[in-house]
Amino acid sequence: MERKSTKGFRMCFLCACMLLFILGASAAADNITPNQSIRDNETLVSGDGSFELGFFSPGNSTKRYLGIWYKVSPETVVWVANREAPLANHFGVLNVTNQGTIIILDKKPSIIWSSSGIRTAENPVVQLLDSGNLVVKDGNDSGSENFLWQSFDYPCDTLLPAMKLGKNFVTGRNWSLTSWKSPNDPARGQFSALIDPQGFPQLVVRNGSVILYRGGSWNGKRFTGTPDLEQVESSNLFKFEFELNKNEVYYKGEPYSSLLSRLVVNQSGFLERFVRTKQSNLWAGIYSAPRDECDYYAVCGVYAICITGNSPLCACLDDFEPKSPMDWNNSKWSGGCVRRTPFDCRSSVFTKRPGLKLPDTSHSFFNTSMSLAECQEECLRNCSCMGYANSDIRQGGSGCLLWFDDLNDMRVFTSGGQDLYIRMANSTSGPLVLSKNSSEKKKVAVIVIPVILVGVILGGLIFWMMWKKLRKQEHNRRNSYNIEGGKDGMELPIFDLNTIVKATDNFSNNNKLGQGGFGPVYKGTLPEGQEIAVKRLSKSSGQGLEEFKNEVGLIAKLQHRNLVRLLGFSIQGDEKMLIYEYMPNKSLDYFIFDQTKSKVLDWKRRMHIIGGIARGLLYLHQDSRLRIIHRDLKASNVLLDNDMNPKISDFGMARTVWGDQTEANTNKVVGTYGYMPPEYAVDGLFSIKSDVFSFGVLVLEIISGKKNRGFFHPDHSHNLLGHAWKLWTEERPLQLIDSNLGDCFAVSEVLRCIHVALLCVQTRPENRPNMSSVVLMLGSENPLPTPKQPGFFTERNLPESESYSSSHHESASVNEVTISEVQAR
Repeated sequence: MERKSTKGFRMCFLCACMLLFILGASAAADNITPNQSIRDNETLVSGDGSFELGFFSPGNSTKRYLGIWYKVSPETVVWVANREAPLANHFGVLNVTNQGTIIILDKKPSIIWSSSGIRTAENPVVQLLDSGNLVVKDGNDSGSENFLWQSFDYPCDTLLPAMKLGKNFVTGRNWSLTSWKSPNDPARGQFSALIDPQGFPQLVVRNGSVILYRGGSWNGKRFTGTPDLEQVESSNLFKFEFELNKNEVYYKGEPYSSLLSRLVVNQSGFLERFVRTKQSNLWAGIYSAPRDECDYYAVCGVYAICITGNSPLCACLDDFEPKSPMDWNNSKWSGGCVRRTPFDCRSSVFTKRPGLKLPDTSHSFFNTSMSLAECQEECLRNCSCMGYANSDIRQGGSGCLLWFDDLNDMRVFTSGGQDLYIRMANSTSGPLVLSKNSSEKKKVAVIVIPVILVGVILGGLIFWMMWKKLRKQEHNRRNSYNIEGGKDGMELPIFDLNTIVKATDNFSNNNKLGQGGFGPVYKGTLPEGQEIAVKRLSKSSGQGLEEFKNEVGLIAKLQHRNLVRLLGFSIQGDEKMLIYEYMPNKSLDYFIFDQTKSKVLDWKRRMHIIGGIARGLLYLHQDSRLRIIHRDLKASNVLLDNDMNPKISDFGMARTVWGDQTEANTNKVVGTYGYMPPEYAVDGLFSIKSDVFSFGVLVLEIISGKKNRGFFHPDHSHNLLGHAWKLWTEERPLQLIDSNLGDCFAVSEVLRCIHVALLCVQTRPENRPNMSSVVLMLGSENPLPTPKQPGFFTERNLPESESYSSSHHESASVNEVTISEVQAR
């Protein structure tokens, strides 16, 4: 009886041990010690289950990396150990040595990566913390923050809430973000985000060593270039922290709630902040920069301000003028501005300019204890001081910022900007803050003497100038019509017909670039050597004086790197001509629909073209002074410059909508079959979503190298939209790719572009994204909504090259049907 009892006890004991072993094995640990390891199929999980560490392969790569990712979002990798030294197989092992060094071994075994700069530990422990920080600590040390090594000191492309972005002045350690090379390669890419400690520290994003975007200096609440973060700041969801002392400078952004948050610099150079809840399946983007053309560094040069939606985009500060008027008139603003009136340091004054992003502070001086009045006095004492401002905007403003170099990289904000006091000559008009060293006599002398001198010099020329102006006006009155270009009028050169005839060699066929729906386009060369493109409107084109005025009036107000630039126009007799900048690489359809020429367009170039067209449309729909619907976006209306940058052209059919209006209707449908959405072709209803549909068609054409209209497939009668939709629903989207690309493309980028394009061509306009969403979707890795069936996805048996109008004019390109006047039903 006693033996049976003993035997039963032993069995129970063994079962209990096995149960404990199974339970222990099933619960993922958050740490390892020198006698343990993590193999390729094993992971560490942080104590609260937020983060996981293990080996992974990014995108479609087969290489293996050790990384940390969100447990609820495994595809969102936040840190990579061996980003520059991948494993070629699944035999990688993570170990920790007896001294506390983390090492990754391959199959041989050889060390391919190890932690650096670690202090020796008696009882080392490697632990994945709830913050996502991988740390080495001494198991004998109870101090929770006394780490011997931590991954937070070696950021990759992601800043987690507890991480620092900045620099330690004592150790010299930089905490900066560096983009991945590609979605398939986490090695260091070309873009980095950091706090530049020179002068007054500021947030910058660099492309290599060149500044791409400057978030600006910290003003107590936010970076001066990010006023739109005020809503995030006032939402009580985030706590932003910026610390500057003799030992270090750093920035942190932590959510107050249980939100997951990350700040990322992506492979396109965008700095983005994402948030999500643990229960959600989606990351939401709450901030992205650069946001528009004015966000790019020093786009307007020194002593100039960038104004989004303005035409031109850049403006010199008061009492300044363009350094190169010729460049300025050609929309080349980077040379900046120079003083119109030299100033005497002893009698200079300050003018207040409100609502600005403060200039580059890398050559500035700061004192956080000075008042604004003391700041002005300090600036007055130094003739090299060009301006001053408060360094902190809280509680009415405090602290002092002084600039001892040219004022650079400024832009205007409609709200949330700061006041900048700029040093001017005493004769400058405007809201001035006068130097206490100026006397009334000096002020009068500075104002009056130059006026008298200028009057004497110019007095003798006034009559001659007036006579010449009257002659020119009379000449223009006799030989041209008045083009007003909308409410605001415009200033565009009027070219003489004889000048254009000579430039094009009397419209020689040798100079003919192509034939558009409204007439031929010729290459020309002006006497000074500038190459131009002349759009000569045929008398039977269907584009009358009103359409001509519309195109001139619209383009004259538009300034964007992805829109073609109008240089001038000519109207004499029956001749109506538009003079554009010359695009040496012709139009997009010249390349993508030609089996030989399309080889020039590798995937990187195609992605660049897609992004440029998207940004150009976004400018038309949202960021320009006018809200413009193009209505005829197609491959032949996208021109390519020397560097294959895309520029949207041909605004003869464009229409302006006002204020918050986004749609209108017409009884005259214009555009090109194959690019028109159903609601427009059938009912005459056009909107910004009409252009979105056309953009989606164009993206699919760029990816496939095939035209939407005239597309043929032996297995079905669909057009290109229908073919793409069929491949998508059958989970074979990569079969859409142009065979000329071979295997040289980023799979994730292609899939994302196809996905976005299908969202753009959905039948119902309300289901299509707007262009601001399109630009964000193309540049991020966030999950996208599921597309619905596209509109007009079945080919209709329309004539292949018939053009519908009162005159049946020639189509712009083969297989396109251009409509200029068709009654809507």
